[in-house]
Formats: sequence, C-alpha cells, structure tokens
Amino acid sequence: MELYRLTIHELRHLLDRREVSAEEVTRSVLERIRKWEPRIGAYLSVLEEAATEEARHFDQRQSWREPALLAGVPVAVKDVICTKGIRTTCGSRILRNFVPPFDATVMAHLRGAGAILLGKTNMDEFAMGSSTENSAFGPTRNPWNPAFIPGGSSGGSAAAVAADECVAALGSDTGGSIRQPASHCGVVGLKPTYGRVSRFGLVAFASSLDQIGPFTKDITDAALMMNVIAGYDRRDSTSVPVEVPDYRDSLVGGLRGITIGIPREYFGEGLDSQVEAAVRAAIRVLEGRGARCVDVSLPHTEYGVAAYYIVAPAEASSNLARYDGVKYGFRHPASRDSLMEMYQKSRSAGFGPEVRRRIMLGTYVLSAGYYEAYYKKASQVRTLIRKDFLETFKVCHVLVTPVAPTPAFALGEKADDPLQMYLSDVFTLPASLAGIPGLSLPCGLSSKGLPIGLQILAPHFQEGLTLRVGYNFEQETDFHRRCPPE
Repeated sequence: MELYRLTIHELRHLLDRREVSAEEVTRSVLERIRKWEPRIGAYLSVLEEAATEEARHFDQRQSWREPALLAGVPVAVKDVICTKGIRTTCGSRILRNFVPPFDATVMAHLRGAGAILLGKTNMDEFAMGSSTENSAFGPTRNPWNPAFIPGGSSGGSAAAVAADECVAALGSDTGGSIRQPASHCGVVGLKPTYGRVSRFGLVAFASSLDQIGPFTKDITDAALMMNVIAGYDRRDSTSVPVEVPDYRDSLVGGLRGITIGIPREYFGEGLDSQVEAAVRAAIRVLEGRGARCVDVSLPHTEYGVAAYYIVAPAEASSNLARYDGVKYGFRHPASRDSLMEMYQKSRSAGFGPEVRRRIMLGTYVLSAGYYEAYYKKASQVRTLIRKDFLETFKVCHVLVTPVAPTPAFALGEKADDPLQMYLSDVFTLPASLAGIPGLSLPCGLSSKGLPIGLQILAPHFQEGLTLRVGYNFEQETDFHRRCPPE
C-alpha cells in the first residue's frame, strides 16, 4: 500500500488506529515529490525538513483520542495564500523575496486542524492565467501528459493532487482557477460561494471575485476540507455570517427529488465533441441515481467573457498599484534618478507580460471617459448574469455543465493568443460573476488520455448540494480513482 495514494479519510482511519504514523505518511509523500517534481513542477517551494519535523512532533504528542479533521495529513497551499515565515511569491518576480509576517485565515484553520504543510504550489502570476504558463518561475505540466498544460491559475495545486504529491491542496478561483485545472488534471475542485471562505491573507487579484477552495482526490475529502476552511471571519469585510453545516452530512442520500438543469448555452458551438459526450454520459448516470433533468436557459451567458475581462482587470489595476518598489517587493537596482523612474522600471521588470496587459486594460476601462462605457456596462451585465442563475434555480436545484470547452491543450499552444486563452474559461466565468458555488469532478478521458471534468453549480451557500450530486456520481463511476500513468 502506497501511503501517498490514499485520501484524507483513508489516512485518518489509519492514523486514528495508529496503523501508520504521520511521519511515515509525510515521508511517503515527500519521496513522491522528489520523484515527480522534475517533470511536473507543481511546487515553488517544498518544506521538506519543516514538514518532517512537524509530523514527528505530531506523532510524539498525546492527541490521538480526539484528533482534528486533518491531523497528520500532508497538504499543499497555492502561493497566493500568505504563510507566516514562509515565502509567498504569487508566482511573480516582484514578490520573489516576500515573507509574510502572518498566516491567512485559511492557513490558520489548516494548522488548527492538524494539517502538515508540504509547500507552496506554482501558479500563473497573481492568478492571471488559465494554463500556469505565466509563472515567473516556469510552467507547471499536466501529470497525465507533461506536454500539456494543467490548467490555471491554480495549476500547481491541481497537478500536485493529481500526481499524489500531496493529499489535498488549496487554490483560489477568480474566474475558474480551481474548477478548470481540476478538470484538466482529473481531480475534485470546489469554488465556494463568494463570502463562504475568508479571503483574509489571500493576495488580491479581483477582490469581488476571488475565493479560496480545495482540491482533493474525491468528494468526501472535499467535504472534509470545507469543514475546515469555511466560516465567518471578522477580519474579512466580504465574509458572510452564515452558519456552516457539516458537509459530510450532504453525502447521505440519493438524488430522488432533485431536479438538474441543463443550460443549452453550455452545449453549443465551440464545445469539443468528446467533452460533450462525456458530460452527456455523466448526466445519464445522474438520472440513473434518481435525478430529473430539464432543459433551461441562461440567456446572458454569451456576455460572461466580455464582462469578466472588464471587471477583473479593473480590480486588478487597483489592487496591484501597491507594488511600486517603495514599501516591499522588488525594486529595480538602476532606478535612482527619480521616483517616477523607480515606479516604471520596478513595475516593468517585476511584472510579467500578462499582468502588465491586464493592468493596462483595467486602467483604461476605469479612466475618465471610458468608465461609463465599459466598467459600468460590464457591472450591469454582471447583474443580469446573476439574475439568470437566480431565475433558473427556481425551476431546478442544480445545474450541470462542462467545465471547459476542450480537454487540456498543449503547452505553448495558446501562449501567443490571449483571446483564445481567455475563451477557455467561458463555462466557469458566469458562476464567478454571480458568486455561486461550483464543483468540478472527473467524468471521462479524451482520446489522448486527458481528463474531462463535469461542473455542478448550485444556489448561493449550497455547496453541500453540489457535493451530494457529485458524491452520487462517484458511487456509479471510477473516474476519481484513476491515476496518471507512471
């Protein structure tokens, strides 16, 4: 039995019965990292000594009678989440030496639950990208085929879970950055409702969209991770004081009485035939579990990409203004003649091309004379998209759609075509704009052996409903048990 292949709930059973030690589990995963990292590049930093020492201390403590949910379980965290005393770069040269003096709230929750931090995972710079090719420290590769992208921007976290380089991981989702890489890497990824998980300590890209969520090997583990990270946080002004259920209770029961909406806008032109076939087959599985399926419409879906790529860059332009070479972060060594020269040289050298592109776009749409025409109009469209979902959920409990229009594409295939790259998130952006929860889970493989994902969307704060539907699908299939070729 290879310990690195086990899920959280499987490891908890062994650890609780003292059949294995936390140090044995951690060493097993670290050995896996040493084997796979040269070809995958999922991590920006691996805390080998610290993780081993933490596991050893855990084994020495007399805390076995009432263990926490993640006690002794090795996890990874996307490098956009602040970790006290551990470098947090956001995949950017401008923050390559930044060491936060505090933990993000989710990191504090992980530590409180007994998780062992293995390291920080690679990502598109400042979470801006769909392929993890925009990292200043090199790309991450898909464990199923290293010639292909793992998705983005949380590609490092998704790849680490898929390659068994951690048992679970955290990522962040702004426009699909958890769900899309989860789909491409064949793992479970959950974007919670906006406000369900604290954003305190998450380095901001687009503040009205960013949300932290888990990557796991199956639905049960996703429920466990949500039990740990969800909840109100007074330090986050966007956190919502809504009671958090035990998400494990959501996994009980079939789908009788559940109505699933199939939005026609997600099954039109541009959808790969293999993706459509896999999703349609998954829908039939859900019907076999007792669900009733109905056709629905989300008429403003076609405007989602345009609205998102106005709203998100506008917020990024504002959030990234703080990286000016003055207080912290990279400062260009030759910028000594004037303050303006320091700003220009530090930001030009510190930010990569995709980040600079989005800052310029965001600054433009917020500028005098263009705010009304672009940003205000995009905000109005965002409201219409949200209303589409609210109206649709009056006739169905959840929506089932593809996650991405195609399986993972080759590294470099879309690097020079930003528009095509942006369109790869066409099915995930609307849910982000509306702030509703979205779950991605594996539902098939393409002819090239690359994973295909199924997306389940639910009303606000109904993450448990997405988990229930996903769990029922897992009971009838084995896609969540399939692993990348060795």
